[in-house]
Amino acid sequence: MKLAQPTPPELLARRNRRTLLAAFAFAGGMVGVSFAAVPLYDWFCRVTGFGGRPMIGAAAPGAAGDVTVTIRFVAATHPSLPWRFVPQQSAMQLRLGEEGIAFYTARNLSDRPVTGISTYNVSPDIAGRYFHKTACFCFEEQTLEPGQSVDMPLSFWVDPAMLQDAQAREIRTITVSYTFFRSLEDAARSGALAAAGPHVGRGNRP
Repeated sequence: MKLAQPTPPELLARRNRRTLLAAFAFAGGMVGVSFAAVPLYDWFCRVTGFGGRPMIGAAAPGAAGDVTVTIRFVAATHPSLPWRFVPQQSAMQLRLGEEGIAFYTARNLSDRPVTGISTYNVSPDIAGRYFHKTACFCFEEQTLEPGQSVDMPLSFWVDPAMLQDAQAREIRTITVSYTFFRSLEDAARSGALAAAGPHVGRGNRP
């Protein structure tokens, strides 16, 4: 019976290097996949409306029938941003297919210029695919001078196709939530998705 020969040190070192390189390659690949998952997930949300991310739609087609929905407006401000940010209306009713316009107001409470940027969400989640924005201030930097106050419009409509969806046809209240952050980094750290892709409309009313 032939005894196993000890592995030469040089061969053992080469094997260890290959194992180490393979481990680093695997780890790097996993990091790459994790970073790629963010834009892929964001793209999926924009295309499908999944997760309550509103889709950017064309102009409203006009009211279709008598079914109405109540749109609730919610605002929040990250603690790092010295602004007061509120909706000008708590809610409004409109018919499916009818365009609505709402306004939010932001005021810089500090003694220096401050830039903020907002994220948004829609609930219930499934309503996101039927909520279309035609003008919005989200994901656009807004710089306010000390004490400056601005009105920020949101133009939108709710797709009548919602009535054809067995999971959404009974929805009669949709909540639109905006949160202002000092930066996209703050938004990312908070868990909010920081990128929405192409969007339309600037936020500051002339």
